[in-house]
Amino acid sequence: MSRTAAFMRWFSWLFTLWTSSAPSLLLVGLVGRQLGLKVGLQGVQTVTCSRWGPPSNQSLFQDGDVIFGGLFNLHYLTPAIDHDFTQLLHFKPCTGLEYAPLQYMYAMVFALEEINDNPNLLPGVKLGYHMFDCCGQPPWAPQAALSLAGGDSVSCNLSDDSGDHPLPLIIGPASTITSEILSRILGPLSISYSSSCPCLSDRVQFPNFFRTIPSDIYQAQAIAQLAIRFNWTWIGAVVENNSYGHTAIKIFQEETQGAGVCLEFIETLSLENILNDAKRAALTLQASTAKVILVFTWYTNVRELFLELAKINVTDRQFVASEAWSTSSDLLQHPVTRKVASGVLGVAIRSSTIPGFENYLKSLNPFHRPSDGFLREFWEVEFGCSPSPPADKSLQKASLSACSGTESLERVQNVFTDVSQLRVSYNVYLAVYAAAHALHSLLSCPADNSSTCSSPEHIKPTELLQHLNKVNFTTPQGEEFYFQDGDIPAKYDLVNWQNTPEGTLQLVLVGHVVGFDIHLNESAIQWSTGSSQVPTSVCSENCPPGTRKSNRKGEPVCCFDCIPCAEGEISNKTGSLHCDQCPLEYWSNANQTSCVLRQLDFLSFNETLGITLTTAAVSGAVMTTAVFVVFLCYRQTPVVRANNSELSFLLLLSLKLCFLCSLVFIGRPSVWSCRFQQAAFGISFVLCVSCLQVKTIVVLAAFRSARPGAEALIRWFGPGQQRGSVCLLTCVQIFICAVWLSLSPPVPKHDLGFHGSKVTMECSMASAVGFSLILGYIGLLACTCLILAFLARKLPDNFNEAKLITFSMLIFCAVWVAFVPAYVSSPGKYTVAVEIFAILASSYSLLLCVFAPKCYIIILRPEKNTKKHLMARS
Repeated sequence: MSRTAAFMRWFSWLFTLWTSSAPSLLLVGLVGRQLGLKVGLQGVQTVTCSRWGPPSNQSLFQDGDVIFGGLFNLHYLTPAIDHDFTQLLHFKPCTGLEYAPLQYMYAMVFALEEINDNPNLLPGVKLGYHMFDCCGQPPWAPQAALSLAGGDSVSCNLSDDSGDHPLPLIIGPASTITSEILSRILGPLSISYSSSCPCLSDRVQFPNFFRTIPSDIYQAQAIAQLAIRFNWTWIGAVVENNSYGHTAIKIFQEETQGAGVCLEFIETLSLENILNDAKRAALTLQASTAKVILVFTWYTNVRELFLELAKINVTDRQFVASEAWSTSSDLLQHPVTRKVASGVLGVAIRSSTIPGFENYLKSLNPFHRPSDGFLREFWEVEFGCSPSPPADKSLQKASLSACSGTESLERVQNVFTDVSQLRVSYNVYLAVYAAAHALHSLLSCPADNSSTCSSPEHIKPTELLQHLNKVNFTTPQGEEFYFQDGDIPAKYDLVNWQNTPEGTLQLVLVGHVVGFDIHLNESAIQWSTGSSQVPTSVCSENCPPGTRKSNRKGEPVCCFDCIPCAEGEISNKTGSLHCDQCPLEYWSNANQTSCVLRQLDFLSFNETLGITLTTAAVSGAVMTTAVFVVFLCYRQTPVVRANNSELSFLLLLSLKLCFLCSLVFIGRPSVWSCRFQQAAFGISFVLCVSCLQVKTIVVLAAFRSARPGAEALIRWFGPGQQRGSVCLLTCVQIFICAVWLSLSPPVPKHDLGFHGSKVTMECSMASAVGFSLILGYIGLLACTCLILAFLARKLPDNFNEAKLITFSMLIFCAVWVAFVPAYVSSPGKYTVAVEIFAILASSYSLLLCVFAPKCYIIILRPEKNTKKHLMARS
């Protein structure tokens, strides 16, 4: 087995293990011995390595006292369905020169030449470079890194202190996966310009890794803030199928957790199977209801995705771009992009300027740099001729004619010569200056101890690492630069792809990101709809005020129904998760959006119920007055004189007071009305029932006195005693009312217990004992009167008033027995209405049952209004 084939098998096995654990140098040594290689650890013994794969002539070299390595993805593999890792190890030739990475490489060359011309930075030290093409594929990067160690038979230890031209540091590589492989397996001191995975910030695993691009944590958090800011709650995601994509989407989900943002789907793209992956992702986008799509992947993958979307005519999505493709000129200039992805909003690497860089690029010419194969290839592609001299036929392509030598980049406008917004190129520029300042610090000799000096021939990467950690300088552009554990402070641009009148897309700066803070000019954004109206991307429309969200069972939290708030509850903002209860003094308005002061409610004279009860009370008082007038006019007739006419007149007066006292209950309660209404009610009814009770006793006494030996009974209960009895019974009630009103009188109060839009104003019983005593005393008299009247109902007079009293008291007691539960259960002002109804019903029953028969005889049957008729036996 050849040494090349053996090393290919070794690297294939290590690459398989890389995702699960980092191979240690010990593991490398053990495997190397099995291949017949001598591996040295800790500088004990060096290893002679042979280059595996076909020797590459894709490199650029410039000699110097110190050589900096450079790794750039200058070419790419054409997408194919059958790409897999095994075939990639066969090192298929890369095709298609990428103009943007070519500019990055010359930014490094420009920075090194600028430093060499600077008398204040590394004076007396000439910096050289050795740059290789990684082809955008992980297997090519280790080959290029080993090639940077020098030659076909070199020391594999990049940190070895021997060699004529030590290579202490590499600028690059570009991708995260390549950086991880190199840092874990070979461990060179490197400064990457575009490896942004947060995993590379782990100083334990990657102590030799630095970068001039911020960690993806910041861009993922910035995109999460944009989603929350624009209320995009239903989003799709397309990510690179590696740590770059998976880490970014994980951070995005963590940042939006609890903010109501959901991912409808996550599709992955991988370079090895990009055509199938892009087709699958395009079909998912077509079926999706999400209008905003996050894309965390390399721009070449995005290009394939857009091609698939154009085939199925998906043109209504708003894309949010990561820095990996948000500024891609290749995508901006592609006609398919204008069809499916106008209005892209993206996070971009911050842009800057490099003075003199544009003139430098336009002055490049392969005739002046005959050893520069990359520039020669670019010239062939751009001008369609070969710049190789006629004598060197081996370098000249057979299909191309020789260049005239008058070709120039002065009037060429393309991605390579465009320096209007330098982003990755500026990161490369910073990386070179950071390395140069660290090297300058290392080579600077303290004035008092020249023995500690390092020389360009004996640079130890471990020492350079210490100075790189402490580097702090001001760039030629006046920017302060320093590392924070291998990272730099996060700074991004926010860019927008906008249509131009010419029908092309242009990149417009619309904001900045500094750390975790976003500064955005929303009015400057042109969205995918072609307007300034922010696109909507929700699973369910946000719930309006007055409603709350109700999650649908088995669906994401972004999918919900809107439930109206219950009465007395409100939600005064859009998207409320729950409704808030109004305070007791307030109630919800008709739309359940705000709490309004509850309307004061009481039984008034203006409403229908109040008018009805007032009419009934006044009518009762008028009827009582009419009966009083009739009795007054016929006061000498037997019907009126029977059973003490004075008690009849007093009973009519008390009934009139009963009717009129009900009017006190109507209207807005006040301090005096609350005190007077219950006292007037209690005293009036006691006076009324007392008169009936005395009348009943008189009937009984009259009939008992007719018996032998009972004449004295009527004398002991004569007119004076009757009036005294009524007065005594009434005074008891007056005493109860006086004590109650003096100790704990009713007071006006707002009843907040009833949940409704109105608050009832009522007379609150501060003490229920007094009111209970009043009702109890009335009930006691009524029951006594009922019993006495019931006993006297069958006395043998033609006109027995005890019958009338019995019927009236039965109705009276029935009304007040029914009153108690009705009074307790009635809400608000209807409590007062129930009491008024009880007063009127009982008053009408007494008036009609006791006086209606008498009025009938007096007015309609005067022939019966005689003593003889009244005394006759029935």
